[in-house]
Amino acid sequence: MKINTSCPVLVTGATGYIAGWVVKNLLDKGITVHAPIRNLSNKEKRAHLDELAENSSGQIKYFESDLLIENSYEEAMKGCELVIHTASPFVMDSKDPQKEVIDPALIGTQNVLKTVNEVESVKRVVLTSSVAAIYGNGVDAQSVDGGIFNESMWNTTSTATDGEYSYSKTIAEKEAWRINEEQKRWDLVVINPSFVLGPSLNSDAMFESKKFMLQMGNGDLKSGAPDVTMGMVDVRDVSKAHVIAGFNEKAKGRHILSGETHTLLEAGGFIKEKFGDKYPVPTRNAPKFLIWILAPFLGIKRNFVSKNIGYKIDFDNSKSIKELGIKYSPVKKAVVDFFQQFIDKGLV
Repeated sequence: MKINTSCPVLVTGATGYIAGWVVKNLLDKGITVHAPIRNLSNKEKRAHLDELAENSSGQIKYFESDLLIENSYEEAMKGCELVIHTASPFVMDSKDPQKEVIDPALIGTQNVLKTVNEVESVKRVVLTSSVAAIYGNGVDAQSVDGGIFNESMWNTTSTATDGEYSYSKTIAEKEAWRINEEQKRWDLVVINPSFVLGPSLNSDAMFESKKFMLQMGNGDLKSGAPDVTMGMVDVRDVSKAHVIAGFNEKAKGRHILSGETHTLLEAGGFIKEKFGDKYPVPTRNAPKFLIWILAPFLGIKRNFVSKNIGYKIDFDNSKSIKELGIKYSPVKKAVVDFFQQFIDKGLV
């Protein structure tokens, strides 16, 4: 389905980590971005987006919207042929999973797509999902051929009380496909990133990837890293994939975005290789029982520890390479660039 680049593009969650880079990519192409945000009066939160627009050939227009309010995206969506729906909370240690994670993901997707159904100009929706909608925990790899996950698979193990973030991504993506299949005007393309790394365009923002990686250099893990294997991908590659998926007529279905698979210890090794011994980066894996004890202090849940430490996983990213033409950046660069931003802000 051909998308006209002269039409504005709606990006939900525009002030977010991935979305910021998506907005930058669009603006640099001279495209007008419609950015719905919760509070128009908070100019500080969108200052980095204003700066991007000023230094690009595109422009940005803001609209006041709320994921949990029906029809609040209608004005922002008018005239758009492409909607990129990135808005969904990434919280690993929520206090109220239903309110903080599940409702925004599911109800937000329902509200955005309900409006898509009503706004006749929309031809395509690109949804930011996650590999969390493909698998729940590392232990799941034991029932997968070669421990390699692909786009045909769905997370069947996470629940609202055990792995709520993964559960939220799963039910939100399934709901998006259900709504899409009930009509024929607009198509749906899904991006399923693994653990996203790399610098944020808003260096003051705090988000889960940043919290997690900060622990690699602030001393929290100096006694040892959890033996967790994760798919990792540069945020800049993820943003490019969203834009390509939006404008490539042949793009369809789900796309795993994962550059390389590493343990946290290996990621720490990238930091140590670049910055030497200046920071208390872990140099060994910590015993699983110790991480289980310390889990609440590390911002992770003990169920996560039990089901992810010590398990090896991998991802088939061939579809993103073949169909979207993604050329993956080295994960080492994403880690080092991310950590350099922490240094520049005095966070480590």
